[in-house]
Amino acid sequence: MNEVKKTQIEAAVFRRLLQHLDSRKDVQNIELMNLAGFCRNCLSKWYSAAAEELGESVDYDESRTLVYGIPYAEWKEKYQKPATEEQLKKFNAEK
Repeated sequence: MNEVKKTQIEAAVFRRLLQHLDSRKDVQNIELMNLAGFCRNCLSKWYSAAAEELGESVDYDESRTLVYGIPYAEWKEKYQKPATEEQLKKFNAEK
């Protein structure tokens, strides 16, 4: 497989991951962090960092809008629930 095709496949997989996360707004970021060690915000940071490595400037707010599909503040207001004591305890224990 050539590098162009590999990059196209990786881009398609990333878009599919974003679609999947968008379809699962019930899954909270803290749950993702506790189970997988990353969340939507991590993806946003990685996106900005990758852009910078390639000489592009994509700030964190821009990348969060891309990952969340809407501005983060709007997503947070509509979909984010308060973390439970158990979730916070697990999150803080893993730091």
